[in-house]
Amino acid sequence: MTILSQNTSDVNTGRSFAALKAAYPEWDEVIGAPEGDLVEVLRSGGLANQKAPRIQTVLRTLAGEPHGFDLRWLGDVPPADAQAWLVALPGVGLKTAACVLLFSLDVPVMPVDTHVHRVTRRLGLIGDRISADAAHAILTEMTPDGEMLSAHLLLIEHGRRTCRARNPRCGDCVLAPGCPSAVVPGTVPGSVRGTVPG
Repeated sequence: MTILSQNTSDVNTGRSFAALKAAYPEWDEVIGAPEGDLVEVLRSGGLANQKAPRIQTVLRTLAGEPHGFDLRWLGDVPPADAQAWLVALPGVGLKTAACVLLFSLDVPVMPVDTHVHRVTRRLGLIGDRISADAAHAILTEMTPDGEMLSAHLLLIEHGRRTCRARNPRCGDCVLAPGCPSAVVPGTVPGSVRGTVPG
C-alpha cells in the first residue's frame, strides 16, 4: 500500500489497494500475475506501469527471505537497521521505509513527504538546503518517540490546510508569530506583530 501511495492521493491509494486485494487476495497471486494484468488493476492509483513491476519485485524478494512477507520482526531491531533493510529492497526509499515502520510497526521514525519537508523548512526546523532524505534523520532525532505519529500527521495537515506550497495562508497561521518564513501583508516576515518600517 505504501508503494501505491507514492506520488498520488490518499483516495487513489485506497482505491488501487482495494482493487489489488480484490483481484489478488494472496501475495503469491500478485507475484504470479501477468504484469500487464496487474498494471490494469492498479491503474486507478496512477503510475501503474512503474508500481506494478516494483510491487512484484519487492514481493519476490520478500518471498525469498526467512520471514517471508511478515515484516513484524523489523519492529524488534534497532530503527536504523530496520530502515536500512527496507531501503535495500528494490524501489523502496526512505519515505516508504519510514511509513512502513511508523504506521505498521509503531517504530518511531519520521517519514518526510513533501508537506513535512516544506513545513519544517519554512519553520526553520531544518535548513533550506536540507534534502528530504537528509531530513528523515534530523526530524526523527528532534521528535520525541511518543509524539512521532502525531507530529507527522499534524505537519501534513498543516501543510495541506495552511502552509500550502502555493499561496500559504500565513495570515491565518497560529505559528506565524514564530515562523521565520511567515509573510503577512504589512508586517516584517517572521514577526507578524511588527509592521514594515516607513
